[in-house]
Amino acid sequence: MNNKCIIIPAYNEEKNISSVIAGIRKYSEDDIIVVDDGSDDFTGAVAQNAGAFVIRHPFNLGYGVALQTGYKYAAEKHYDFVLQMDGDGQHKPEFIPALFREVESGDCDIVIGSRFLGESRYKSGLLKSLGIKLFRLTIRLVTGEKITDPTSGYQCLHRKVFEYFTGDYFPSDYPDANVIIMLHRAGFRIREIPVEMLPNPEARVMHHGVFTISFYLFKVFLSIFITLIRKKQ
Repeated sequence: MNNKCIIIPAYNEEKNISSVIAGIRKYSEDDIIVVDDGSDDFTGAVAQNAGAFVIRHPFNLGYGVALQTGYKYAAEKHYDFVLQMDGDGQHKPEFIPALFREVESGDCDIVIGSRFLGESRYKSGLLKSLGIKLFRLTIRLVTGEKITDPTSGYQCLHRKVFEYFTGDYFPSDYPDANVIIMLHRAGFRIREIPVEMLPNPEARVMHHGVFTISFYLFKVFLSIFITLIRKKQ
């Protein structure tokens, strides 16, 4: 069996998921697992018709839960490496081989695709930019690591990392800076490489509105606090 797979958490992505899978196929023959997080549309059916293996949640459980479902499946099927990317078409698939190579080299346990390294011209909205800068500072102060893109969902993980993520401590909703700090405290080696990302094709954002963003930041920093007071594993 192929020792690598690509996990795509997806919610209401029937308009994008087919082209995402087709794009992946230009650069990778690895298994594609789409976790349909209780979509109201035909995301799962479209993904299956496009050639992906689909795991469907009965209702929407959140981005973190969808990722963890993919990790658990990958661990159960004994994959050695997992690459995760979003189902909306923002993550350009030509960087898949480079992300896999970085982890397969043995020099790191997880590699994050950063849209802010290299010559990328990616621009975030004001509130998101401020949030990213706050997360960068927090990670630097707590771990000493310089992570330029702490909210990137374009990542490649060694088996020991995604097996670690199948545990109870993985956040069900917002796996961002809190997860990077958790990985550092667990002794995993983290690296970033430059990638390019596109704007969301439908201008959707996971967090919008002052209340939603404030709650998001509260949850992430609460998770960081809990991580710091918890005994190292």
